[in-house]
Formats: sequence, C-alpha cells, structure tokens
Amino acid sequence: MSAQRELRLQFRKERAIGSLRHVRGIFFTRRESQVERRFEDLRSKIKEKIISQMDFSKDISDEEMLAIIDELMARELRNLAVSVEERKRLRTGIFHSIRKLDILQQLVDDPSVTEIMINGADSIFIERDGKLTKHETIFESKEKLEDVVQQIVASCNRVVNEASPIVDARLENGSRVNIVLPPIALNGPVITIRRFPENPMTMDRLIRFGALTDYLRDYLAVLVKAGYNIFISGGTGSGKTTFLNALSNYIPKDSRVLTIEDNAELQIREVPNLVRLEARNANVEGCKEITIRDLIKSSLRMRPDRIIVGEVRGSECVDMLQAMNTGHIAMSTGHSNSAEDMLARIETMVLMGMDIPLPAIRGQIASGIDIIVHLGRLRDRSRKLLEICEIKKELDSVSGKILTNPLFRFEETHESDKGIIKGEWRKVGEIKNTEKLLSSGYKLPPLP
Repeated sequence: MSAQRELRLQFRKERAIGSLRHVRGIFFTRRESQVERRFEDLRSKIKEKIISQMDFSKDISDEEMLAIIDELMARELRNLAVSVEERKRLRTGIFHSIRKLDILQQLVDDPSVTEIMINGADSIFIERDGKLTKHETIFESKEKLEDVVQQIVASCNRVVNEASPIVDARLENGSRVNIVLPPIALNGPVITIRRFPENPMTMDRLIRFGALTDYLRDYLAVLVKAGYNIFISGGTGSGKTTFLNALSNYIPKDSRVLTIEDNAELQIREVPNLVRLEARNANVEGCKEITIRDLIKSSLRMRPDRIIVGEVRGSECVDMLQAMNTGHIAMSTGHSNSAEDMLARIETMVLMGMDIPLPAIRGQIASGIDIIVHLGRLRDRSRKLLEICEIKKELDSVSGKILTNPLFRFEETHESDKGIIKGEWRKVGEIKNTEKLLSSGYKLPPLP
C-alpha cells in the first residue's frame, strides 16, 4: 500500500472517530433536558458501534452508510420507545457526524441561511434575512471542530495547519469558506461560510428585493450586450458577486466566456461555451501555486469573448487592465466605499504589481474600464445599487486624476416606521462614450 493511500485511510479513520473522544456524542446545547441527554447517549452508542464495524480500507457510499446506520438503529432501538421524528433526527445526526459537516450540515443545507460564522467550538452565529443571530447548538469539543476543518480542506485539495493557518476553500455546494486556525485565531478555529443560493440570483429577483429598478436592469443589460467593461464595487457583504452573476446572464449566448476566481463562486448557466478557472495555493506535495495573474495571462491565449474575474485584490489588476486595453471585454469586482474610491484602490493595486508612473496607470484605467457600478448595504440591512458611473477617457488637465461621469444615483427620501429605508434612483447624467453602442447596434432604453 502506498504512503499516500495509508495517509488517506488514516485521515478517514481519525475523522470518523474524532467525536468519540468525548462520551457525550456529537453535539449538545446549553439547556439540555433529560430527553436530550438520553437522545445523545443513544447517538453516541450507535455511532461508536458503527465506527467499530467499519472497514476503512474500502470506500463506502452514502447509501451504504445509511443502510448500516438503519440496521444498527433497528437493533439498538428495538425495545425502546422512540418516536418516528426522533428516529429521523438520530439517523441524520449520526450520518452528518460521520460523512458530512457534523452540526454545520443542517445550516449549510438550510436555504434561509446566507452566512455561518464559527468563532471557536462554543460560539456559532448565522445570518438570515440580513440579521445575525447566535445559534444555540455548539460543537462538543475543539477537537471535533478541528476534524470538520480538515474535512473541508481535504475535499478541495487544500492544506491548513499551524504552519499555514489561513486558507480559502469551498464546499461541495459552492459555498465559500475561510478558515483561520490557532495560534492566529485566539478563540480556536474560526470558520466563515458564505452560502450561495442553489438557484443563482437573477436581476428580476433583485428588483423584487428592491436592489434596483426595471429601468436600471434594462440599462445595464444593454451595456453588457454592447461589450462595455464593467467593474462592480462595494463593501463587504454588499452583494458584488451576486450582482456580477446576475449581470452575466445578459452576455450573448454565442460568446466564449472565461471565469477566473480564487474560489469558484460564480454560477453562470446560460452560456454553453463556458470555461471556469480557479487559482490554486502551493501545497506540501510540491504543487506549484497558480495565481489569478497566471490565469488571466493564460486566458488571453484561450480565445475569450468575455473574461470575468471574480474579484481583484492585488497585482492581478495589472493583467486585467492589460486585457481590457487589448480589445478583450471584461467584468470584475472589488472592495471600496464608493465608485471614486474604487478608482484609487485600482491605482494602488496596479502599483503592487508594476512600478510605473501614476499618470500612466491612470491612463490605463481610464482607457480600460468603461463603467463602475457601486453597491452598498444600508443601515436597514438592505442591499442596493447606489451609483452607476461612466469613466471618462481623458484625465483632468490640472490634477491628472481620472474623471467620472455619474449616470444614476440612489437618493434616500425617508425611513418607514419599521425602519425600512425608502428612496429613488435619479438619472444624473448621460453616457458620453457611445462608440460601443453604435458599433454593436444596441440602443439604451428610454426613460419610462
């Protein structure tokens, strides 16, 4: 047996028996009744017997595992008064602790949960409908949480340990995961899971949520079809990736589209000729790191009609701008507090990758990026499109700064009795760069 296979078998066994370090079972809540204690004792007993009978040298399917659980449950619960609901809960809990993400699995499977934050073994917060609440269920131990961490990173060929305590990963359902381990995280292992909807968000759904209007949707759709280079900016949790995903639905279906991401999150389903690329960290097995910069450079040789970079954070901005300035149509996102602030951040990111004069950088930005769409999260937790700006192709003759031409802006009018922010989107300017509209044959929609 190869050393690599032995390691895999050892990890599989350790992951399965991890929760048996404590007799109490898989998890507990702070307010446990006598019924709950009985339930946990049953779960622990059945799980221990399952693990003792498992052959870790063989791959066991989920169906086979459930059959084993059913058989042992039938034997152990034969003379006990256990309701059908309790049996279902017991079966699911045992299966999740052995094959899934333990107590996190029910949250990952819950479509109403958008974010899961684990601040150590005894502190879990979740986000529903934009509101954070503390989850009553906690991990039985720090060791069990560490087992879940290793299960997550192993599933996507990543490594996290004390020597390399920070990692980005993703779950099987596409959810984005960030993990930070001690000694960096003082509370114990910290996991942040950003859950994405199974059905990708569309512009029509965003309109129903009040994020924008029908007219703004139609306006942006024309810009996408006409081939404008669009950059989406916003703060953390403002919905940049969601908006980019929805906007990509307007890319012509006959286009060859390449997506480039740190962790694959985009869910583009309407384009048949789609290539998805994902960056890779270096690992202990000697695999070379593949960066966003590497992928952008490679994508230019893959005959793309459209390039979508999930997010730019650093020197890869140089290559994205070079792609935009060599006839490639691109869209991307970035963190900022406003559209103008995004331009300053792009300047900084370019300087991280190339030492060239600032006027030259600004010229490249003004020439490459056509439109900035700025999103925000308001104090009532709602997400809205706050501003659409056109980037002028000439710099300010005095300051040398990049000039913007605001097109639309959200203006707050009042706050309802329930604390909901009301407002309207005002058109504040006309687009000046109409060359792409004219060459593509598209026309912007008239104001209603």
